[in-house]
Amino acid sequence: MNRTKLAIESLSMDLKRVALGYHRGSDNMARRFTEEAIKRNEEIEISEVKLYLKKFIKSLPKILNQKDKQKLAEDVLTYSVIFQNYTTTQFP
Repeated sequence: MNRTKLAIESLSMDLKRVALGYHRGSDNMARRFTEEAIKRNEEIEISEVKLYLKKFIKSLPKILNQKDKQKLAEDVLTYSVIFQNYTTTQFP
């Protein structure tokens, strides 16, 4: 399996968990998966992904540092879907 695909899929799941954590009021869980998402984001080989996804990857740290937790949860859920869709369409 392609390492980049695996990293993006894992990042997608970590972001879903961040969104669920903040939505449910479990800030500790959300912070833990935020740390995991940051690590996963660094694992992605940026040269192997399409230009539009590079923009999302580069902007992710800023999104994860938002103070408004509800907005953060909405944004990371959106990013999660974008990353998940990318892996299903770009890697047969």
